[in-house]
Amino acid sequence: MTTDTLLKESVLAELLWEPSVSAAHIGVTARDGVISLMGHVKTFAEKHAAEAAARRVKGVKAIADEIEVKLSFDVKRTDEDIAAAIISRLAWDSTIPKDSVKATVQNGWVTLTGKVAWHFEHDAAAQDVRKLWGVVGVTNEIKVETRVNTADVSGDIIRALHRSWFDPSNVKVTANGGKVKLSGTVHSWSERTLAGNTAWAAPGATVVENDLVIA
Repeated sequence: MTTDTLLKESVLAELLWEPSVSAAHIGVTARDGVISLMGHVKTFAEKHAAEAAARRVKGVKAIADEIEVKLSFDVKRTDEDIAAAIISRLAWDSTIPKDSVKATVQNGWVTLTGKVAWHFEHDAAAQDVRKLWGVVGVTNEIKVETRVNTADVSGDIIRALHRSWFDPSNVKVTANGGKVKLSGTVHSWSERTLAGNTAWAAPGATVVENDLVIA
């Protein structure tokens, strides 16, 4: 078998293994480590889970997610219904500062805006929304703005990476104020994601450009 064929089969197996994904209507192609996902699912949460499952597979370098969300007729929601559910869900999430996030809904697609101090708050809002019935997509435009001193943000990130198992000769961190750039090489998508999450956890990080290459 070719490398691409083996990678395709591995991704299909991981989709079947993931309990939150119904893989019956998902197709996969592979070319030079780039995976394309196609087909349809019933919820946006399932679409997100399918992409996450594909990223876990060794050898995957990038993903083109073309999966379409097709809602069942008995779970259709109006934009007003979805907006009301979002307001309620965000209000109940203690990790998101009150009134910091706004949402607009058009044909089931949600756009989030606002300002928060930490990236985990930025991500938490999107996680809350993608689980709601009727949502077909989420654009997260929430800005991370911090008042923390950013003078040594790159040094903080480097020390955090070195506390883990990252080879300091393979990952380079540069920062301009709160804007962080990661470059170099890692061995897998999970390593790339972990490095990005580590950078986002640094006090003062407002933007993280993850240019790490899987090699």
